[in-house]
Amino acid sequence: MIFSESAANLRTSEIRDLMSLAGRDDIISFAGGMPDNNLFPINDINDIYNNFTTKEKQIAMQYGPTPGLPSLIESLGQYLKKKGLPVESNKILITTGSLQAINIFSKIFIDPNSPILVENPCFIGAISAFKSYQANIKSIELTKDGINIENLENFLTSSDKKPRFFYFTPNFHNPAGVLYSIDTKKKLIQLFSGQGIPIIEDDVYSDLFFYDEDASHLTPLKSINPQDIDVCYTGSFSKILGPGLRLGWMLVSPTIYEKCELVKQSFDACSPSFTQLIADKFLRTGKVYAYTKAVKEEYKERCLLMSKLLNEQLPDSIHFHTPRGGFYFWLSLPESINATDILKKAIKKGALFVSGKTFDPDGKKDNHIRLSFCNTSKEQIMKGIPKIIESIKELV
Repeated sequence: MIFSESAANLRTSEIRDLMSLAGRDDIISFAGGMPDNNLFPINDINDIYNNFTTKEKQIAMQYGPTPGLPSLIESLGQYLKKKGLPVESNKILITTGSLQAINIFSKIFIDPNSPILVENPCFIGAISAFKSYQANIKSIELTKDGINIENLENFLTSSDKKPRFFYFTPNFHNPAGVLYSIDTKKKLIQLFSGQGIPIIEDDVYSDLFFYDEDASHLTPLKSINPQDIDVCYTGSFSKILGPGLRLGWMLVSPTIYEKCELVKQSFDACSPSFTQLIADKFLRTGKVYAYTKAVKEEYKERCLLMSKLLNEQLPDSIHFHTPRGGFYFWLSLPESINATDILKKAIKKGALFVSGKTFDPDGKKDNHIRLSFCNTSKEQIMKGIPKIIESIKELV
């Protein structure tokens, strides 16, 4: 049997591999970047479904238009406009999760061995998608304020070939938890202005901010709307409603939209009509705002508890920044320490996390640990974090 070259480039996600362990009763998991089942708005969803008309239930069971149900495109457009996004001059395409949007962008921009530019660390789902299209992935490290601007400038001025696009996650980065500073975003615009390099802005966590004073930092690059840069914006209902709906979106220029719609049509024809109707009602009734407010408060409490435990018990050689939103802590270990070795010890003690090499496009750099606080109760955090710290201390 002969597989394609693109299939040969695929590698399993360590996070997916760890999920079988996460289901064990004797394991406390800080691995999964998923909402807590206990926090889903079940009563709201019941109300929405129970009030569907017969016609809406018929629509829910049927194929829908490739771009998405018109009602959801309308309500989502209003939701995005409130965030300052340029809905009138761009077009919305509903996708089957934001990862499908990333795959669609990969399909329209990447040829085998063409260079693309990402952050390091980088979202594992994006890495997998880019590798499946045989991209030549170039990466630049993150700082606490976003991508290292000096290194980015050096790359852009010295590279023989322009990258097909730059992919980044500016708000509460997965896995690094970083919130890009306003200054870094301004410098990004300066560097990419007139370069003919599209920017893919992955913004699935911006609604999960813990502090109102951060609002100005959360402005998407797409909202700034630089006229000589094609910013391809993508978001998701996974973190503001539920990942099981498998719904995301992209907001792109009409020219890029035309290509993306054709690719979407070849992928799955349309995203689920049933969940699109639920998402539409969730937006139209305003339930989304009450829900995100409630989960933010809970996530903030978990985040601060985890930060307290880490600050009190971690060795001085381990460094981290307390995130101001999102789902993740990103622990930096001495370069001589291998996070996978710590993981093996932690599993024996009954705790789970994701090692840093998972998020390295080259799959090598392994002196970081990602800890997720979104899917773990405060009681479990109190029990589980000391197990991980104990495992770290055995090797540091």
